[in-house]
Amino acid sequence: MAYFTHILLNNVIPLTIMIAIGVILYRAFKLDIKTLSKLNFYLFSPALVFKMLYESSLSLAVLGQTLLFFVLFFAAMFLLMEVVIRLRGYKEGMIPAMRNSVIFYNSANYAIPLNQLVFVGDAFTLSIQIIIMMMQSLLPNTYGIYAVNASKRNDMKQTFRTILTLPVIYIIPIAFLMKGLHLPIPGPVYAPINYVSDAFIATALLTLGVQLGSMKWTFNLADVVLSNVLRLCVGPAVGFLIVLLMGIEGVMAQALVLSCAVPTSLSSVLIAVEYDNEPEFSSQAVFSSTIFSIFTVTLVIYLIKFIN
Repeated sequence: MAYFTHILLNNVIPLTIMIAIGVILYRAFKLDIKTLSKLNFYLFSPALVFKMLYESSLSLAVLGQTLLFFVLFFAAMFLLMEVVIRLRGYKEGMIPAMRNSVIFYNSANYAIPLNQLVFVGDAFTLSIQIIIMMMQSLLPNTYGIYAVNASKRNDMKQTFRTILTLPVIYIIPIAFLMKGLHLPIPGPVYAPINYVSDAFIATALLTLGVQLGSMKWTFNLADVVLSNVLRLCVGPAVGFLIVLLMGIEGVMAQALVLSCAVPTSLSSVLIAVEYDNEPEFSSQAVFSSTIFSIFTVTLVIYLIKFIN
């Protein structure tokens, strides 16, 4: 019950308030969602990724094992989504929209505080979650954008040029290089990085709120529920099976399974909005999975205690 209350008070309610502010601002001023989307892609998200990687403590052993887990988990969920997509008979834009709502999950502003709550500020489990966050920042900005444009039969050369303009692709190696070489960042430069990265969560949630405020709210209930079940219930179950397959035990296994249990990423909404690809479904999937995660994440927290 304590976890349920904490997740509700410290994750879901604050997120909902920010989303509600976005809805109100759209209704009052008709904010331009494309501008908000570009700010997230080109400024706020890269700054957050750089700061967290530069400040993290990552060992090569943990990095390698976590990356292997992530690759196996991503491949398993991708194959599962291909089966679901074919069984449901999705067409064109709905294919990447449904896939993105399940394989891209909120590994930063939801999962990192959750990790530190469950593992009481453990630096080891935090480093695991930061690696997951790194990959979940990279993939939406590469494969996610490619898949959406491929489904819309857009010019692939232009798509690849767009992907190559995204800062996060370059920010990740730069952060690792600067960290590995122990290169200090001057205070006047690091201060703006802190300002911008701190603004990511607020801006991303306001963007979601603006999108929700502009929607006609024609629910596709079956697809939204299916997305939520696959993300919140099937995701951690698959994560647990991969942990068993890899022979990972103890707190690392618990942290990896927990990382798979969080709701749909805001990145899926940002991609949907930026490329006009099922933005209503994507927004509803993010919002509803965040609400329902109160119950599912609490259950996962209880169950991972039995992983030894």
